[in-house]
Formats: sequence, C-alpha cells, structure tokens
Amino acid sequence: MDHIYLDHAATTPMDTQVVEAMNPIMTNIFGNPSSVHSFGRKARQYLDDARRTMAGSIHANEKDIVFTSGGTEADNLAMIGTALANQDKGNHIITTVQEHHAALNTAEYLEQQEFDVTYLPVDEQGRINIEDLTASLRDDTILVSIMYVNNETGVIQPIEAIGDILKDHQAYFHTDAVQAFGLLDIDVQQSGIDLLTVSSHKINGPKGIGFLYVAGGTKIEALQFGGEQERKRRPGTENIAAAVGFKKAVELTVENKAEKRQVYASYKDRFLNRLRENGIKYEVNGTPDHTIPAIVNLSFPGTNVESLLTNFDLSGISASSGSACTAGSVEPSHVLSAMYGGNSDRTTNSIRFSFGSFNTEENVIEAADRVAAIVKRLAN
Repeated sequence: MDHIYLDHAATTPMDTQVVEAMNPIMTNIFGNPSSVHSFGRKARQYLDDARRTMAGSIHANEKDIVFTSGGTEADNLAMIGTALANQDKGNHIITTVQEHHAALNTAEYLEQQEFDVTYLPVDEQGRINIEDLTASLRDDTILVSIMYVNNETGVIQPIEAIGDILKDHQAYFHTDAVQAFGLLDIDVQQSGIDLLTVSSHKINGPKGIGFLYVAGGTKIEALQFGGEQERKRRPGTENIAAAVGFKKAVELTVENKAEKRQVYASYKDRFLNRLRENGIKYEVNGTPDHTIPAIVNLSFPGTNVESLLTNFDLSGISASSGSACTAGSVEPSHVLSAMYGGNSDRTTNSIRFSFGSFNTEENVIEAADRVAAIVKRLAN
C-alpha cells in the first residue's frame, strides 16, 4: 500500500535541490559570519545573498529581513517586540479569533502583561469584516496582527484593505504569511505591511529557519539578549546552511509559483469531484472565492475527527484536523468554532487536506477513493 501525504500545510519535504545547495555549505563553510577574517567573510557572503533573495520575494529592502528559527519565533518577535517598543503610544492590540496559536497565544501573553487585546470575529466564510476593524481602532492602538491565510481553512484575509485602513494610523500592521508565501504574490510596500512572518519548512525548505520582515522605521525590541546579529534584533550566530537552503527554496518557489497554483487547484478539483462521484456528502469550510488552492477543509456529517484520522492513517492517508501544533488534541478546532459556533458539528467532524510536492494527479484520486470508503463506513 502506497502512503499518500495530504498534509503539506503542516510541513513539506525538503526539495532535493535544497539539500544539494546545503550540503557543500555544511561541509566547507564553517566560519562565523560575524568574524572579520576570510572564513567569516565567506559565511557572511552566503548569508547576505540569502537575505537579498528573501527581500526580493516580497519587494522589501534586504536590511529589513530578520532571520529567525521559524514562524513561531517571528510571530513572537513581531507582536511582543513591537508591543514593548511602543508602549509610550498606547497599549491596545487588535488580532482575530482564528489566528495560528503562534500569534493567538502570544496575544494572550500580552494580555497578561496588561496590554488590551481586541479579538475580531470572523464570519461563516472565515473572513473578518473590515467594518469591525475600523470600529475597533482606537487612538492608543499600536499593533494590528491578522494572518494572511488561515492554516486550517486556507481562507485569505483582505490584506490590502486592512493596509489601506491602517496607512494613516499609528498602528503597525503585522501579518503571518506562512501559508500565503509561495502561492500568493506578496508586496509588503503596496499592501502597507510593516511586519510579515515566513517559515522555510512550508515551502520545501529546511526546518528551523524563517524570517520576519520589519519595515524600516518600525520600532521593535529584541526578545533575546546577546550579540548584535540581525541588526540587534535577533542575537545569536546565524545558521548559514539553513539560510542557503531557505534561499534555494524561495528561488524555486518564486520561479514556480504560478504553475503550483494551477496544479494544486486541479488537485483540489479532482479530489472533490472524486468524493462526489463516490456519493460522499461533505461541506467545504470557508469561502471558495477567497481560498488558496493548496488547502481544503471538509466537514463529513455523521463522523468524528479521531475516528477519521485514525482510519485514514491506517489506510495510508496522511491528513490533519487542523494545525499541526494541535494534532492529537480532542478539542474542537478554534478556527471552525469561530466560524460556525462552538456547538457546530463541523468543529468535530472536519478534516484538512493540503496538497503539495508529494502529490500527483493519480495519488490524489486514489486518496479520494480511500477517504470515500472510510467515510461511508464510519458515517452514522
């Protein structure tokens, strides 16, 4: 039995070209990029090249890219660092109820530090109401943090509209773009984004590295203490090999972005069509009009998440009930609870399928057939 991976939103396999790019760095480039001698300068060259690639991918200045250990650290640095640095302007923060836990738990921490946090609701389509944001803005609002694409549903938020609202306000605009990067065209300047989070392992790069874009002039405090790396915003010796692998992954992503959108959209269509051909009743969670093609979240009436995932795994199908950070949890999805209410069956009978480089048209169809057989067996 072939195993079929439909959980690319959780993590992706490293591209072989990424591995090939990293191997000589791990073997030959061991200098500290902060050292002034030739070994350090050589390492610094690779790091600077990677930083330029990251910046170019979002139309940013290379000086505004801060390498981190991944998306979670970048979210923490963006939210806590900005909040602490701007307390003289106010203590009000706006986010949403459907953020990734890297941002949601950070917001809850900031509440414990006596910051006032407003959590915007989302509608049944999974999107915020722009009027809610406008009504929530105050003179003392210092940060608005709203994710670009939801990791469970793939729903895209109205990022440019948010940026337009905030362009004449003191509040900084942070967005977690971990699921958006590599599929959507991102221009931080055009969209009015001040802080943006990206993670390498979501785009077939190495784990343990990401970046935070911090627009020039943004006041932000470091959360760690040590050296003066990353322009004093994130101390610690940089991971050169991972940065080079990340760079290669970004280059491949930028080069193939349009093609991937088209391929993943075809996978989603074929997957859903095959389920219908098998007589499976399902509901798509989130608006299809504002969703990335790589993610589809389906509610299967009369089933429950635990039984579905267990049986999927036994049949060689890897999927998820939502964020990988809460995999194995029996708690209802906070994202779907925000969309449909905590008592909705959708919060406990929905599965996220996410497409990527491990998929082909053939194994997507095969996966749909296996999923259909299991749902038929388990549905009440």
